[in-house]
Amino acid sequence: MPEIKNANFIKSSTELKDCPTPHLPEYVFIGRSNVGKSSLINMLCNHKKLAKTSSTPGKTTLINHFLIDDSWYLVDLPGYGYARTSKVNRAAYKKMIFNYIENRRNLVNVFVLVDSRHTPQQVDLEFMEWLGKKRVPFSLVFTKLDKLSSSELVKNLQKYTRKFLEHWESLPKTFRTSSIAQTGKDDLTSYIQDLNEQVADHILESYQASKKQ
Repeated sequence: MPEIKNANFIKSSTELKDCPTPHLPEYVFIGRSNVGKSSLINMLCNHKKLAKTSSTPGKTTLINHFLIDDSWYLVDLPGYGYARTSKVNRAAYKKMIFNYIENRRNLVNVFVLVDSRHTPQQVDLEFMEWLGKKRVPFSLVFTKLDKLSSSELVKNLQKYTRKFLEHWESLPKTFRTSSIAQTGKDDLTSYIQDLNEQVADHILESYQASKKQ
């Protein structure tokens, strides 16, 4: 199975124009505050402290780029929904997130993280609906599987499926993960590798062509 060998923090940006050169495939990880995003990123990258983890929701406030195996970018975006900050700041984060996702031309896929312990949350459904309207490819990543029993997990996933299918014809690509148990690691990295093989050359060619204009 594929395994990430090198993961390096590149930079944090406040605006799309400040992000790294868009010549490599790029994958976003995003979810509500305290969904376990940083822990999942650290698990995938085999690095305990690559992304900063915190018990306080809303710690990520910038567009954070990590270069993975010198071949693609992993992007850690601020959480949406609850955060211990002002309405003004929340509005600014939302504008930054939406502008980046809608206009970043080398963005391949958005991994939307949801806490498997909870029933469908409106803020998650609304965010995925926005991605659908903007025709942004996305996948659904259930986190913290170790925090509930198998029967509880099945019930919550069934509820999520029923709610999702009220507005969609089918579920997106879905992953089940636990950062503690290392669940879902191989599935996620394999999926990203497969996408890279499909799009990497096109993204590089597109970037080179844009430089000649």
